[in-house]
Amino acid sequence: MASEESLVEVTCTAPVNIAVIKYWGKRDEELILPINSSLSVTLHQDQLKTTTTAVISKDFTEDQIWLNGQKENIEQPRIQACLRQIRCLARKRKSGEEEDPLPLSLSYKVHIASVNNFPTAAGLASSAAGYACLAYALARVYGVESDLSEVARRGSGSACRSLYGGFVEWQMGEQADGKDSVARQVAPESHWPELRVLILVVSAEKKLTGSTVGMQTSVETSPLLKFRAEAVVPARMAEMIRYIKERNFEGFGQLTMKDSNQFHAICLDTFPPISYLNDTSRRIIHLVHRFNAHHGQTKVAYTFDAGPNAVIFTLDDTVAEFVAAVKYSFPPESNGDRFLKGLPVRPALLSDELKAALGMDPTPSSIKYIIATQVGPGPQMLDQPHAHLLGPDGLPKPVA
Repeated sequence: MASEESLVEVTCTAPVNIAVIKYWGKRDEELILPINSSLSVTLHQDQLKTTTTAVISKDFTEDQIWLNGQKENIEQPRIQACLRQIRCLARKRKSGEEEDPLPLSLSYKVHIASVNNFPTAAGLASSAAGYACLAYALARVYGVESDLSEVARRGSGSACRSLYGGFVEWQMGEQADGKDSVARQVAPESHWPELRVLILVVSAEKKLTGSTVGMQTSVETSPLLKFRAEAVVPARMAEMIRYIKERNFEGFGQLTMKDSNQFHAICLDTFPPISYLNDTSRRIIHLVHRFNAHHGQTKVAYTFDAGPNAVIFTLDDTVAEFVAAVKYSFPPESNGDRFLKGLPVRPALLSDELKAALGMDPTPSSIKYIIATQVGPGPQMLDQPHAHLLGPDGLPKPVA
């Protein structure tokens, strides 16, 4: 057992983020530097978060990590990259001080435990929340106060965007060492209080092509990817930031959909082609466009990452009607009461005109469930001792 006085324990949470201007392709595989800038919306941690506890002690003999209760290999290259980076920053900080205020040695080993409050079956980008949380927890436990973009990015590129709440830009940077490839907040989570997010979790098998391999193949084979990075994204970044600052949903929604579509066009332009969308994904796209056409304006917008699940952006006054349209088009199984998770959504009736406008035969059980959420804050510290995932011995607490 680690002795209490030699032990430092920190627990924090970090959010999932959803890119509205997509990151796809690296110019440096080791440093995880992107070929284009990207922009994301941070989702609220009441619905989706990773919780991580990091403990250092002079009594630990080796670094160890547990993910969702299972012991994992700490030698995984990306975990090692994060650990090396944070210890390097901690050494720099201490060597720059005349007196070391912390009676802790950097040679202390660390134990880490991390859990997600959403099922991995949801196919949501858990690596961004996971590595942002890891970077944040390690920084607190080792006393690092500098920008953590590089630490988080070395675990998963998009993780640097989960270091902030609200609306976040990951600047691609130009330097070869990546020091200027950092995340920054464009607007805080309080900026657009009416914005809502619906995650439509589609019945899906494990994807055939992982993101890392997919990106590499696109960089090597897709001429459209190069064109997008150089000729399209810079203008789209400026445009998207403007729409967010103006809270212009029409512009924000249309550009979000166009950028998602271009990302998936690049996947098809990759050789051999990659297809992350399935029939249900395409039916959701159809539903959104029919719903908007019926209203004569962009009231809902979709975006898809490297998988079939849809993320829908809308405003709070449209949520109930759109959820009703989803339930009409994709009738839930008998678990109707568990179909909607997260923020409460009041029931709404669809007009016969809208039903006719949707022009779709219902396909039952194609969507497993919906998570209703909103824009949220960045990583949070948890001070209560009961929140720690590791006990005084530095091992996972037994599950109650």
